[in-house]
This record gives sequence, C-alpha cells and structure tokens, in this order.
Amino acid sequence: MKRLPLRKFSLVSLRDLLVAVAPTAVLVLAACIVAYIVVDPAPPRHVVLATGQENSAYEEFGRQYGAILARDGIQVEQRRSPGSEDNLQRLIDGKADIAFVQSGSTSEAQAERRGLVSLGSLFTEPVWLFLRERDARGRKLDVRSITQLKGLRINLGPEGTGVPKLFRQVLAVNGLEPDQLTTSSLENTPATVELLAGHIDGLVFSSAPEAPLIQMLLQTPGIRLFDFHQAEAYSRRLPFLTHVVLPRGIVDLGRDIPARNIDLIAPTATLVARADLHPALVDLFVKAATEIHGGTGWFQQQGQFPSPRYTEIPVAREAAKYYRDGPPFLQRYLSFWLANLFDRLWVVVVALAALIIPLSKIVPPLYVWRIRSRVYRWYGQLRAVEQALENAGDAHRDEARAELLRRLDDIEQRVNHISIPLAYADALYGLRSHINFVRQRVKVMLAVPAAAQDG
Repeated sequence: MKRLPLRKFSLVSLRDLLVAVAPTAVLVLAACIVAYIVVDPAPPRHVVLATGQENSAYEEFGRQYGAILARDGIQVEQRRSPGSEDNLQRLIDGKADIAFVQSGSTSEAQAERRGLVSLGSLFTEPVWLFLRERDARGRKLDVRSITQLKGLRINLGPEGTGVPKLFRQVLAVNGLEPDQLTTSSLENTPATVELLAGHIDGLVFSSAPEAPLIQMLLQTPGIRLFDFHQAEAYSRRLPFLTHVVLPRGIVDLGRDIPARNIDLIAPTATLVARADLHPALVDLFVKAATEIHGGTGWFQQQGQFPSPRYTEIPVAREAAKYYRDGPPFLQRYLSFWLANLFDRLWVVVVALAALIIPLSKIVPPLYVWRIRSRVYRWYGQLRAVEQALENAGDAHRDEARAELLRRLDDIEQRVNHISIPLAYADALYGLRSHINFVRQRVKVMLAVPAAAQDG
C-alpha cells in the first residue's frame, strides 16, 4: 500500500504570531525613538565657551578645555570677552553655554533667577596690582598701602572684566573714591604696554598666575607687585575674597623672585553654565576641570581644586554628584558616547514598561482571532447554502439539490486545505462536522418524493 506523505503540524503558527505582534512592536519602537530623541536628547557636539581677554589665563584655560573635550568629539568654540561681567551677560543672553566667572560677580538669588549654575570653583585668581618703582619724572613710588594710590594713574581694565567693580570695593573699604585716582580702562595687553612705557603708574589684574602677562611682569625690572599686608582683613570685610600668599622664590628659585613672601587677596574663578546645559556635558567639563586644575599650583594644594566650594552660585546637581562620587560608573570604563548611550537607555526602558504591559494583553486575543478567523469565515458560506436551501422551490428540486451539494463539496475541499496549529484543530473539525450537518439537511429537505420516483 502506498504511504501518504505526512504533513508537518505545529502547535504555534509563527507567521500569525509575528503578524499579531507587529503592531505592538511598531508602537513600542516608535515610542522608544520618541523617548530617546525628544525626552532625553543626545548631548550637542558644539558648545560655546566665553573666555577672557587676549593673553589672559581664561583664554589659555579655554584652549585646554577645547583640546580635552575634542577627544570625545565635542567642539568647544572659544569666544574672547572683556572678562567676568561680560561673560555673565553672555550666559544670560544665550550667547554662550558656559563661561569663566569671577566670584563676587553675582549673588545666589540673581544666579537662580537668571538660570545659571556653577560647575565648581577652579582656582584662585589673585588681585595683581603692579606698580612702577619710579614715575615718569623718575621719582620713586613707595606705595605701601592702598591709600597711597591717591593721585596715581591706575588702569582698572574694561568694565566687562569685573576687576573695576572688585577694585572699587577694595578702594571703598579703604575710604577712597575712584575719582581720587586717575583711572583708565585699557585691556590687559595695551595697559601693559602703557605701564612699561611709563604712561601709567600701575595696573590691576585679577588672574591666575599662568597668564603670560603676569609671568612677564613678575620678572620685569622696575615693576613691583603690591603687597596686601592686610589681606586677612580684606577677606573678612569682603567674603568672596581669600588670603593667599605668593611664596618666596616661586617665580624663579635661582634668581629668588620674589625675594620674600607676598600677601595677596584673591577671588575665585568659577565655571558657570546655563541651567539647561546637557547633563552629560556637565560631567565632561567637570572631568576636564579635574584634569586641568587638580594639581598643585602657586596658591593651591593637590586636589584642592576644582571644588563645589568657594562659589556663591548654586552648584549644578550633576556637578555636585561628580564631586561626591567621582565620574559616572559607565564613563570609567566606556567611551563618552557609548556610556551616554547606555545612560540614556533608562528612558527607553520606561517607555517599554509603559507600553508593553498593556499592549501584551492585546497580542494573545489578536493571535487567537487570526487563527480562528480562517475557520469562522466559512460559516458565512454555510449560512449562504442554508439560505439557498430555504429559498429552493419544489419545481427544480433536483437542480437545487445538486448545486447545493456541489457548493458544500467545494467548501469542504477548501476547508481541508486550511492550515492551523494543532491547538485550534477543534475549531476545524467542528466546521467539518457542521458542513456534513448542512449536507444532510440538503439531502433530506430536497429529497425527491417517492411518488415522483415511481412515476
């Protein structure tokens, strides 16, 4: 006897399962994409950093930040500015994303109102008051106190630097008014030229010692650095100032420059950003600040800076966490962009949880409906046959019977080719039994009467 080929039967229809899952998968994917792009966007690859004047420490540090962030594909556009006050205004106006700002330039309430946050204090930038040892007429200038500046020609720098405001406060606590001096507002480089030429008697900087002009003036014969003997008192009267000491020989040990310790007063340079700066960039800038400012210096010990202290501007939450716990866990082992990708996946997980749970209740009924619909649609054909049976007249009983039986045979043949999982085979066998039930009705109701057969 010839063996019939065995058909392969399955418990689950993968095709139907995929079709049932497809709408849910599309919705979940769309939600994930929206959550990934809109809810928590990727950090920008371009950021504007407001620095300072030409040849200033701010400008030099800006170059270092740019070089470090370039390793992670972030372009730091450095924009020169007069200084701290101007940098603050640029942040407020949206013309910069991040900037160097000197302590004392604003208050905590003003910073919060303007949407500014601190990424930490970076270094102390002493008030450098450089004076000529002799005036233009060759007379010796023996200035031992701030009150002795009365009548001298002193450059305070442009208004946007913050130095004029700071030094006016220094004058005020000494009982002096700015108009008791002959002040000018040249930028650092031209002011230095004027000082060396003898056109002015002194100039005021507030900068880190790394600034090239500071380094040069500290070693220039005929130029003397003012010693703030009352530095501790200044720090008590003006809380944003600290007392620092320029150690003997720190400039040049071989030539013993300076020849003695010099007391200075110093505000603190702070890295300030707009509150909407991307959190990932906050981490990058704090990491760069640690690399640039974390070592020892003329006025700091190892690890003293950067720091969340010494700033009146509220510290950004991400920056405070970095100072407390160190770099984010993933950034310790992965590249910045890969770590940021995984860090942002939690948004996708939330989107998945919000959608998968309710949508998962739709998939099983949809799958069952797809399977059973293959069987149920034939019941419409059976109903059509039954309606034709009800409408069949006695005149053409034989033709109607033959036609309806043919239609039933055709339906049965087609039903026999339906492929459904074994778990739903009961519906298929139920349909076949109902086809046979209708066939018996046709045969009974359209049976040829015995009298007609005898005739």
